[in-house]
Amino acid sequence: MSACVIGHITVKDEEKWAEYRAQVPATLAPWGAELLFRGQRAGILAGQHEHVDTVVIRFPDADTVDAWYDSPEYQALIPLRQQAADLDLIVFAD
Repeated sequence: MSACVIGHITVKDEEKWAEYRAQVPATLAPWGAELLFRGQRAGILAGQHEHVDTVVIRFPDADTVDAWYDSPEYQALIPLRQQAADLDLIVFAD
């Protein structure tokens, strides 16, 4: 049963966001996570969506998502992430 983390992002500081993005892959590798998609909103077909960027990361399962998020390596990046962007992180599992 896989799980995906979907991040909806509005960047506040491009330089800090680039620094954060450069460090995230090293936190994902030990957990067998795979970056599936990173892109910018091209349009809204229905409803409202405040964020501009989206990222989708696949993990082996929801427990692995929790372990990654709670890991010291990722927790160390959260202050930088908070300075760099506003975002919503959502977990979906099948």
